Amino acid sequence: MSGPEFPIVVCVSSDATVRQRVVQRLEGVGPVVICADLAQLRAVFPAPSAEPEGTHDEPVERPTERPATWGDLMVDRAGHLVTWRGAPLGLTRTERELLARLVSPPITLWSYERLFASVWGGAYLGDTAILHSAVKRLRRKLRTLPDGPQVQTVRGVGYRLSVPPEAGDGRPGGRS
Repeated sequence: MSGPEFPIVVCVSSDATVRQRVVQRLEGVGPVVICADLAQLRAVFPAPSAEPEGTHDEPVERPTERPATWGDLMVDRAGHLVTWRGAPLGLTRTERELLARLVSPPITLWSYERLFASVWGGAYLGDTAILHSAVKRLRRKLRTLPDGPQVQTVRGVGYRLSVPPEAGDGRPGGRS
């Protein structure tokens, strides 16, 4: 590469005021890429293809992802659809991804680190605010579902989904 080189500064923050402060403080330094989330960043800087040379025209067979279920809840990640008792739920992409992870068998405890990496695709740096905020919004929407799933907190560790109801069991949660 010939000529002067400039650093590229990348700021990823969902907070518009943080993004604005970064732009103001770094004005004149060089190119600054500002993104609200990692999905926007990936759109700006797509990952290099891992395909070997000469395979671009060959069809790639991908395994089909089956929808995950929790009682009457169905999460279809491939179809970008979540339904409760057949009715679609209005969830954001992040809420769908969170729920998809929590409802995927085996239903287990997801640590903050694992859930953050799985949903946002980035390294967990110890700040749980983004994760807690997304879970709070998801809980608010799930609360409206009669006998629906509930996101449970395991303090200091992570999150898990409540136990799914069993057929014919009249108790909420299905098991004692």
